[in-house]
Amino acid sequence: MKDDNFLRANNARHLWHPMGHPGDMMAHAPTIITGAQGSVIEDIDGHKTVDAVGGLWCVNLGYSNDVVKDAIAKQLYDLPYYSAFAGTTNPRAIEASYAVREFFADDGISRVFFTSGGSDAVETCLRLARQYHRLRGEPARTKFLSLKKGYHGTHFGGASVNGNIRFRTAYEPLLPGCFHLPSPYTYRNPFNETDPAKLAQLIAQTMEDEIAFQGAGTIAAFIMEPIQGAGGVIVPHETFMPLAQDICERHGILMIADEVITGFGRTGDWSGSRHWGVKPDMMSCAKGITSAYFPVGAALLNDKVADVFESSDADGSIFHGYTYSAHPVGAAAVTACIEETLRLDTKTNAAARGTQLYEGALALADRFDIIGDVRGGHGLMVGIEIVSDKAAKTPMDAATMKRIHQTAYEAGAMVRLGMQNILMSPPLTISADEVDQILTGVEAGLKAA
Repeated sequence: MKDDNFLRANNARHLWHPMGHPGDMMAHAPTIITGAQGSVIEDIDGHKTVDAVGGLWCVNLGYSNDVVKDAIAKQLYDLPYYSAFAGTTNPRAIEASYAVREFFADDGISRVFFTSGGSDAVETCLRLARQYHRLRGEPARTKFLSLKKGYHGTHFGGASVNGNIRFRTAYEPLLPGCFHLPSPYTYRNPFNETDPAKLAQLIAQTMEDEIAFQGAGTIAAFIMEPIQGAGGVIVPHETFMPLAQDICERHGILMIADEVITGFGRTGDWSGSRHWGVKPDMMSCAKGITSAYFPVGAALLNDKVADVFESSDADGSIFHGYTYSAHPVGAAAVTACIEETLRLDTKTNAAARGTQLYEGALALADRFDIIGDVRGGHGLMVGIEIVSDKAAKTPMDAATMKRIHQTAYEAGAMVRLGMQNILMSPPLTISADEVDQILTGVEAGLKAA
C-alpha cells in the first residue's frame, strides 16, 4: 500500500478517467475516496459525506453488506475463475441464473445471458435482437428505435442508440440504422407540451410515423429506460411505455427495457417496467445485480425470444460473449446480492426515502428561483434542473454547476452533475436522517449559486 503523499502526487497522472477530459483531471485532481460505511463515503482528507450518487446508481445495498462480501471472498478461494463458454460451467453460474430468473419471473423473463456490465448487456440485447429476426426469416430487420435523452452505455451499439450527443459526436459515424424519438420530457420537448399524458400520445404518434417511414419490416427493436436516468431522471407518463409496447407488438418489433439503473428496487419496485404494467421481450440489467461489489451485467429474454433460438438449427448458435460471462466470483455475488435485496426489501425503503427526497427537492424549488424543474417520485431517483433564467429555461453555466457540486460535497452530500442537472440516486438502504443530510447539502450548494 502506497502512502497518501504518493497517491496525491500520482493522482490522474497515469490513469485516464471515464467521462472526463484528461487535461482537466490533471489540472483539477479528482477526489480520492478511501473508505465507505453504509451510505457514507470518506475521502483521503478524512472528510465524510452521504453518497447521494450510490457510487454510480449502483451501490444499492450500501457499502457494508458482509453477506455479499463473504460470498465473494469464499468463491475466490473455491474457484476464482473458469470459462462459461459452451462446454463448461460452474456451480455459482447455475445458481445465479436461477436466482435472476426467479427475481424477474413476474416480468416474463425466462433466460439469462451474463455479461461484464451494463454496456455489455445492452450490446448483447441489440445483437440478439437482430439474430432473433434472422432466425425467424426476417433478416431485413436490422434497425433500432430509441429515445432522445436516453442512455444505453458506451459500446458502439449502445452509443448509437444513446440519445445524448455527448456520448456520440467524438465517435461518429456510429452504427447505421438507429433512429431517435422525442423524449417524454415535459420540461423541454419539441411539441412544447406540458401535459405528460398528451406528450405520451404525441411521441407514440411520432413512433408510428417513423415506423411507417422506415418500414416496419426493417426494424429489429425499440429500446428505452422505464425512467431515463443519466438524461436527467425523466419520468414518462404511466401510459407511455404501454403505448410503445402495443406499437411494437403490432409491428413485430421487439421491446428492450434497459433496466441497468431501474432494476433491483431503485424505482420502488423490482423493475421499472412493472411500474408501467409492461413485460418487455428483453431486458438489460447490471449495477444493482451485485450492488457493484463485482462487475456483472445480464441480458434477459422472455419465452418468445428464447423459443426461437432454442428451436432453431445451427444458425441459433450465439457467437457472442465475454471472457468474464458467468464469472464464478461474480455469480456468487449475484446470488448473495439478490438474497439480501429480498431479505432487506430494499424496494420498500427506496419508495419511502425516494418520496422524502423528492418532496424535499420540491420544497427547495419553492425557495430557489434557479430550480427550473424537479423530477422523480418513483423510488430513489431524483433530478433537479438548474437554470439561470426560469422564464426562459436557460440552462445554468458549467462553472456555477461545479460550484453547486463542490459546496454540496463540503456540506456533506456527494451529488452528481449531468449538464445542468443535479442527479441523486443514493443506496436503497439509506436512512431518513441521511436523506435530510443530502437535502441540507444541496441547499448549501444552491445558496452558493
